[in-house]
Amino acid sequence: MRVPEGVPVWRPAAGLTGRRTECGVLDRLVEAVRHPGESRALVVHGDAGVGKTALLEYLAGHAPGCRLARAAGVQSEMELAFAGLHQLCAPMLDRLDSLPVPQRDALRTAFGMLVGPAPDPFVIGLAVLGLLSHVAEERPLLCLVDDAQWLDHASAQVLTFVARRLGAESVGLVFGARAPSGNLAGLPEMAVRGLPEADARVLLDSVLTGPIDLRVRDQIVVETRGNPLALLEIPRGLTVAELAGGFGLPGALPLAGSIEESFRRRIDPLHHESRQLLLVAADPTGDPALLCRAGGLLGIGADATAAAADAGLAEFGIRVRFRHPLARSAVYRSAPTRNRQQAHQALADVTDQRLDPDRRAWHRAQAAPGPDDEVAAELERSAGRARARGGPAAAAAFLKQAATLTFDPEQRAGRALSAAQATIQAGLFDVAHELLDMAESGPLSDLQQATVDVTRAQLAFNTSRGGDAPALLVNAARRLEPIDADLSRATYLDAVSAAIFAAGLAGPGGDVVEVARAAASAPPPRHAPRGADLLLDGTAAGLRAGYAAGVPVLRRGLAAFGADMSADEELRWMWLACITALRLWDDDRWEQLSARYLQLARTTGALSELPLALTARAHIVLFTGDLSAAESLTDELQVVVEATGSGLAPYGEIFLAALRGDGRRAHTLIDATLADVTLRGEGVGITLAESANALLGNGLGHYDEAVAAGQRATAHDEDPASHCWALVELVEAAARSGMTETAAGAYRRLTELTGASGTEWALGAEARSHALLREGDEAERLYREALARFSKTRLRVDLARAHLLYGEWLRRERRRGDAREQLRTAYDMLESMGVAGFAERARHELRAIGGTARRRGSAVRHEELTAQETQIARLARDGLSNPEIGARLFISAHTVQYHLRKVFPKLGITSRSQLDRVLPASTSPGKPG
Repeated sequence: MRVPEGVPVWRPAAGLTGRRTECGVLDRLVEAVRHPGESRALVVHGDAGVGKTALLEYLAGHAPGCRLARAAGVQSEMELAFAGLHQLCAPMLDRLDSLPVPQRDALRTAFGMLVGPAPDPFVIGLAVLGLLSHVAEERPLLCLVDDAQWLDHASAQVLTFVARRLGAESVGLVFGARAPSGNLAGLPEMAVRGLPEADARVLLDSVLTGPIDLRVRDQIVVETRGNPLALLEIPRGLTVAELAGGFGLPGALPLAGSIEESFRRRIDPLHHESRQLLLVAADPTGDPALLCRAGGLLGIGADATAAAADAGLAEFGIRVRFRHPLARSAVYRSAPTRNRQQAHQALADVTDQRLDPDRRAWHRAQAAPGPDDEVAAELERSAGRARARGGPAAAAAFLKQAATLTFDPEQRAGRALSAAQATIQAGLFDVAHELLDMAESGPLSDLQQATVDVTRAQLAFNTSRGGDAPALLVNAARRLEPIDADLSRATYLDAVSAAIFAAGLAGPGGDVVEVARAAASAPPPRHAPRGADLLLDGTAAGLRAGYAAGVPVLRRGLAAFGADMSADEELRWMWLACITALRLWDDDRWEQLSARYLQLARTTGALSELPLALTARAHIVLFTGDLSAAESLTDELQVVVEATGSGLAPYGEIFLAALRGDGRRAHTLIDATLADVTLRGEGVGITLAESANALLGNGLGHYDEAVAAGQRATAHDEDPASHCWALVELVEAAARSGMTETAAGAYRRLTELTGASGTEWALGAEARSHALLREGDEAERLYREALARFSKTRLRVDLARAHLLYGEWLRRERRRGDAREQLRTAYDMLESMGVAGFAERARHELRAIGGTARRRGSAVRHEELTAQETQIARLARDGLSNPEIGARLFISAHTVQYHLRKVFPKLGITSRSQLDRVLPASTSPGKPG
């Protein structure tokens, strides 16, 4: 079959009727993008046929001086990973060498240009952001993405990530979509509604072939609700007589259905060959050569093209293009199943298996009348390619279809299980439940059933049911015991970690003690115990037999952690290793492990781990007294959470606000976190939030509030090691409130931990707390012991608080000179660190004994900087390059440079080399010496 010359084709209308307001919005977007240092994103949304595509065409035609890049989602391409993104970026791929190597390789892998590890989608997002920024350096870039609701999942994720991170690149990214939902939610939007009645009448009159009763015309306007495509299409195919009395108008169909019915009326009179040609043309590639070859296989003659074009449903030119997606939908949905299968088979036969194996596989799957193992195997290979390119949603779609086409029940169950795992990775949690049920309906091996349990546990974590995960993981670990001892132990360790995370909100069978008892029965490792093995044995022993029982093993585990472990293994359990160091009161290990955790998460691109790594690092930095560095980490964490959609609570920000004595901010964060973690089953969040609440209360002198918060934080006794911070705060608050018995009870619980730990940090906390309960020489000895022990640690905040408590005790003992010395030391330390609540407490005590305490002034005023400018300036001060800062903050290097040009004059400097003179320097945690 060939497309004959002179075939009439449909062309889009040259102008718009009405739409002055909408065009004004688009004109202003172009004006902003053409202005240096501006970028814009916009979602143009509305019902099918309302004119979104026409408005995007208007935008394309009214953007002088801008380069255009275009893409469109196609419903039948939603299973092909990065298909939409490739459409947009293909003309720019000659600029890939401008990107940093990790980003360049990630994008090349996504597009199948490079074979390598599956790239992180957010690294791909950074690559696309950098690519668009680089292209826009020559002239402003306007990217138009139509039918965004039909983008493949991977493309939608990347493009909306880019839209949220646009800054100063001179890039416009405009989506056309049915609704601003899913990935598009939260982006700037413009709703497109039906035309006003006057404009709707003008448009309708332009297509009527003769006069009709005005009441009928008004009925059409009302029933179409001013939808331009409906106004143009519904009257077509109706005779003047039918229109004259209104009897030919469609009934009460939904508007999209009415428009589709209008297209269907034009399809029905066509000859079988023309209808089959249109069905083949529904292939989203729009390749006329492919259409000709497939049509030839089906025996479609050349004259079929003219008839199809005459119907005004599609144009046949350099590309095959339907008048509207609803026309494509009408063609496909109105065709009998057998005809669809024939069209898909012809398309599969003419698609080059070497150049486009995945599209060929998908066509073969749609052509299959029933189970077909050969096609299922081909789909499974396509899933592997999709996963390797970083497209888990596409992999899941291929695997789901493969499972459907698989004869063998055991193989079908295995493919369904693989599909479920891919859907979880893609964030498609509702589909995952369906696939897991499908997998469990078939025969599963013990290993596969254990994998189902682990997958359900992952699903529980991701669907606000974290409390269910520990028991599911224990079940999986038990199944694995006779199959793979090492995998069983690894799963038990995941179960223990999940139980600590769920804490008091764990579901039945997931209590930390129950999980620890189960883990105690884990098979021994097949090799000499490594760090992770010792973490499992030591944590289980401490939870089952008491804190002291686990300490020696856990110490050996932390010392060995990382040796003979891959980066993936380290990342898997690094969170547990960091909190184990905290639970052992080992500030040296906490410092080393948190630094390693953050380094690993950054260098490997493991953005899913980055929120936890930043939180772990922020906490040690906070308690060393470097609140400026902690603020940088929490700011970065906020950027990562916004960019990745992580649900991690802002624990670092909560403790930062508490140490600063910012009650309003702290309470806002604490209240939101308590509600959120309770919903998610994240019981550890309650302990942490209430510990910060107690810390805040002690700093502000609100001791009754601190007591209540400390009691809530320590309400559950199953995991006493999780209470280390809260017990210290509870002892101080209760002692200051005169609640001696409460303070003594908290102290006894504290000593069970500190005595077994025996570190300088632990014994310093014990001595300081004990001093609050004693009098006379013994109290003074304990305060001095606390000072001596804390001075050997990194924990400057705890050291300063020991000076404060000692000074307050000395004042009550009427030793004004000694008190003044301790209080001034405390004040100077706390004020210099920015620990404002406790500093104010020290200042108040000093004034009570006639001392003076001056607040430090800022060496340089940099309050003019915005939050993002401050982040960028700090990172530049710390020696990061513009691309490194961009990667850290998920913005383009161009935006970094733009902000630095604004930062320098605000700070009164001329280059980044001067930043360390005007911004407070971050210091690495280190012991005083």
